[in-house]
Amino acid sequence: MATPSYNRIAAKLTFRLIVSGGGTGGHTYPALTAVRALQARLAVEGRALDVLWIGTPEGLEARVAPAEGIAFTTVATGKIRRAANPLKMVSPANVRDMARVPLGVAQARKTISGFRPDVVLATGGYVAVPAGLAARLCKRPLVLHEQTVRLGLANRKLAGSAARIAVSSESTLPLLPEAVRSAAVVTGNPVRPEILSGHADKAVAALGLTGFDRRLPTLYVTGGAQGAQQINDVVRDALPWLLERANVVHQCGPANVEGLRASAAALPPGIGGRYYLTGFVGAELPDVLALADVVVSRSGAGTLAELTALGKPAVFVPLASSAGNEQAHNARHLEDAGAAVALEGDVTADRLRDALGPLLTDPARRAEMAEVCRAHGRPDAADRLVDVLLSAASG
Repeated sequence: MATPSYNRIAAKLTFRLIVSGGGTGGHTYPALTAVRALQARLAVEGRALDVLWIGTPEGLEARVAPAEGIAFTTVATGKIRRAANPLKMVSPANVRDMARVPLGVAQARKTISGFRPDVVLATGGYVAVPAGLAARLCKRPLVLHEQTVRLGLANRKLAGSAARIAVSSESTLPLLPEAVRSAAVVTGNPVRPEILSGHADKAVAALGLTGFDRRLPTLYVTGGAQGAQQINDVVRDALPWLLERANVVHQCGPANVEGLRASAAALPPGIGGRYYLTGFVGAELPDVLALADVVVSRSGAGTLAELTALGKPAVFVPLASSAGNEQAHNARHLEDAGAAVALEGDVTADRLRDALGPLLTDPARRAEMAEVCRAHGRPDAADRLVDVLLSAASG
């Protein structure tokens, strides 16, 4: 049996972290990147990390955490279904789900009491609310991380309970309630380190881009893992014009490949070789981003973090139905800074051409936007967030 003195020494050598957040990649992957960075930092000091993730069984985190060897548990929680009319938010589904939150808090409190973490990290999503409230009840320091310009709903509810509020942008600070502003620190949004280590030539070789004209800029079009019909349609309509000025890598979503391939078959032979269509970009993504001179995409927080860390000029087509209209706010934030172009509302091929024309035909314009974009990036965001976690844990 271990002696009490040995147990005290072992405790000092192991840092205990609870993570809560998820539902989507925007909440899940920053947390995972922070866990990896914290583990690496502690390893240099000869210390270990013991981490437990509190999530929902149906969220992305339920697959990601176990796949990374992270212990995972669930709690009851409720999702607020938003509506423009506040009265419509008092729906039977919302009332039913909100009634589950006290149960989730009780479950999370039991978990936190048993695990005794040095700190709790909440990255947003409705599952973070029970864990964040339980952290306060258990008197464990709570660190919030916000990926978007404006605090998400979960983080707004938890802000008053947080020891630290890590935000991704300086622009977030004046938007915070004055009572919690002193707890805020700008870290940026953690970016997976592999994203920053791509090589353009590897993309050319891996994807077989033998028809690309490397004297022309390369445009990367993506609508996320499932694609985006809105983006696919305007790119299809503008494709001949685009290929006169650029090579195009188009990630369209697995369900959309066949329809777009039929359209691409009608391209003139002289430019058709400059178009690479794929349903999904996996391990090659860092290399594709290294090859890209300009990006057309949605404007989720993770995408912004990656593109600004890399300094990639972008034309954003925000997802209009994103929670709290966050994608539009993200896109406007970078557009106002001169680091991107935001296309909102009715996006047509003509509007896409107008936005992309100056970037594809003017290398100096691209370079200027890339420089501004890079100035808004924080490739060291994961390390900054680790600093905050360690600081909060030490009091």
